[in-house]
Amino acid sequence: MLTTTLTMALCTAAFAAEDRPAATKPAGDAEFAAPVRLKAGGEFIRTEEPGYAAPCIHDFDGDGMKDLIVGQFAGGKMKVYRGMEGGKYAAGTWLEAEGETAEVPGVW
Repeated sequence: MLTTTLTMALCTAAFAAEDRPAATKPAGDAEFAAPVRLKAGGEFIRTEEPGYAAPCIHDFDGDGMKDLIVGQFAGGKMKVYRGMEGGKYAAGTWLEAEGETAEVPGVW
């Protein structure tokens, strides 16, 4: 179940760009807006040391609102920030499996 949910979340994020109409896809010389620090639950979103965040947007809980899932290098953990009205996010909670914080072990 956990593996299926994670796979679906990651695949949805990876292929979401392919679902956009051609007119909305960035051109070869696309310009990006300046980066911004996101907040969730009134606090800036942070990862544990050494960082290396891997963000993903997906309706994780099926409520019709896009949630932010941030994977991180430290411990191979993922934090879920539930989407709220107005494009805001609730404070993050660690992704759990069988009542424990889920971890993806390193392969090195």
